Amino acid sequence: MLLKRCGFAALAVCLGFTVAKGDVTPNSLFSDNAVIQRDCPVPVWGTARDGEKVVVEFAGQKVSTAAKEGKWLVRLAPMPADVKPQTMRIRGEANEIEVKNLLIGDVWVAGGQSNMERQLGPRRPQKDIEGWKEAAENADYPEIRQYFVQERFATKPVDDARGAWAVCTPKAARQFTAVGFFFARDVYLAEKVPVGILFSAWGGTEAEAWMSPTTLSGMPAFAEALKALPQSSDRRKAYLEALERWYRDYDLGDEAKENWAASALDPKDWKPAKLPVMFSKEFDGLIWFRKEIDLDESWADKVGVVSLGPIDDADTTWVNGHRVGGVDSWSLEREYTIPAGVLKAGKNVIVVRVLNKAKTGGFVGQAEQMKLSKSGEPAVSSVSLAGEWLAKKSLSANELKSLPKERGGVNQHFPSALYNAMLAPLQPFPIKGAVWYQGEANNDRPKEYRNLFPELIADWRRGWAVGDFPFLFVQIAPYKDMTPELREAQFLTLAKSPNTAMVVTADVGDAEDIHPARKEPVGTRLALAARALAYGERLEYSGPLYESMKIEGGNAIISFTHRGGGLVAERGELKGFTIAGADKKFVPAKAVIKGDTVVVSSDEVASPTAVRYGWANVPDVNLFNKDGLPASPFRTDVE
Repeated sequence: MLLKRCGFAALAVCLGFTVAKGDVTPNSLFSDNAVIQRDCPVPVWGTARDGEKVVVEFAGQKVSTAAKEGKWLVRLAPMPADVKPQTMRIRGEANEIEVKNLLIGDVWVAGGQSNMERQLGPRRPQKDIEGWKEAAENADYPEIRQYFVQERFATKPVDDARGAWAVCTPKAARQFTAVGFFFARDVYLAEKVPVGILFSAWGGTEAEAWMSPTTLSGMPAFAEALKALPQSSDRRKAYLEALERWYRDYDLGDEAKENWAASALDPKDWKPAKLPVMFSKEFDGLIWFRKEIDLDESWADKVGVVSLGPIDDADTTWVNGHRVGGVDSWSLEREYTIPAGVLKAGKNVIVVRVLNKAKTGGFVGQAEQMKLSKSGEPAVSSVSLAGEWLAKKSLSANELKSLPKERGGVNQHFPSALYNAMLAPLQPFPIKGAVWYQGEANNDRPKEYRNLFPELIADWRRGWAVGDFPFLFVQIAPYKDMTPELREAQFLTLAKSPNTAMVVTADVGDAEDIHPARKEPVGTRLALAARALAYGERLEYSGPLYESMKIEGGNAIISFTHRGGGLVAERGELKGFTIAGADKKFVPAKAVIKGDTVVVSSDEVASPTAVRYGWANVPDVNLFNKDGLPASPFRTDVE
């Protein structure tokens, strides 16, 4: 993105540009490499001085408006898909911005919790994604792009997600959402149109965190929590202030004591450490890390960005003795702006204080995420920060008992907190549809989820206001702690929410790992659903779904939708079925495919009343259709 002001290029910061107060600025969704949704009106918006005239030119269109209360919005007429890169020009009265390399295609939201958040490349301590290396090596898809929404929460809707677009290359694909990457790849190869992914996910988060206050306020279970949201913000602020006081009182390296962040400090008693690193007993508690780097004259007085990847749990970061940032949240990627005048030619010192409150922690990202760069300049000019550092322990883990406790402050689990910060700013950017992988965090409330999840879908559709767009979701995978009742709640959502599809993962889970390594089948099945629902292809996109039961003597005859080319049992006879009579005592059953039905029976049940399939945390099942898609677990006796 290039910004021109009075005939010269302005300095670029964070998203590729910075402007003087009052200059015209587009929302970060309209930054270099973006994908613009085809075949529908496209709003373009941003900020400017109140009353300033703003002109937007793109794809042969020219529209203008005047900013009101510091904001502006124009609408472009619908445009067909176009793989040719184009430039959008946004002009105010004092500056002009060029947003380059834009494509017109289809935009999909990729949302949910950790199984959507998980990137394609390695992520310690999780298992590697199966086949990730080959997938990344072949990921030369310049017409696939991802907009990464920074993980943050808010007590009220924010205007800008502060994200950036990345073009899919073998290197960049490592940081794409794995499920989203496989989905986008297969959609692109099938439809031959540019695909943009709005990647907005956060591990371990509940559905209600992703829903608007307007919707949740009508649900009694969340109304009281929403009323407390402003007070929660105050409690969060009070906690962070208490944490700062704690550092001053207890941290041996705090500036109030020895000031280990000082550039001139002699680190003779610091020990070597290689980053990134997961903490062991040696690195546990409150640890300081220090790295000296030599920079040439081209860095002097530049605005810089120090990137460190996610740090578990909290960090404080200094560059040449200047505090540039700090976050108290274990999963957020650290990316801090270094003001002009801080970096210099010659020796520069980066210091990071890391607080690991419990269990595992440390620098939990990848080596390529740790870098120093010049804001707004190509990545080739960046300097890697991975490798050799120095470390010094301030406090051990058992000395952290005096840490302040966060008491009910707003966080990523709070109702609407993620909607406010990570979804609201994406609206009204037009989209083709959404893919969603979440539910694990609501596992203990499956009956509530029956209503909550359909309300989430309706809530998102109201927010984007583009109709009942395709909403494609993943049924949670088999895992020892995931209950069948939650899968049932997801299955029941299909009947409550139109234009939806559910991907079954009964064959690709991991009983011992909530993050199964097989993500490609998930993305591929989501893409099948998209090709059918969003693009109108005549293909089977779902495994068999329970439709009805008929009792004939001692047999229960089960009918299914989405039989595809026919029902099949993978690897032997059918398994996973149980049957019960009026006493509701379920016993293992014999199940046989007969035509388009499955006939279920047991010598122990003379008069069956109910059948269940895959009704376990980790179901052992093998009913598929001939299209290779597994049947969803179900029970006929839905409570």
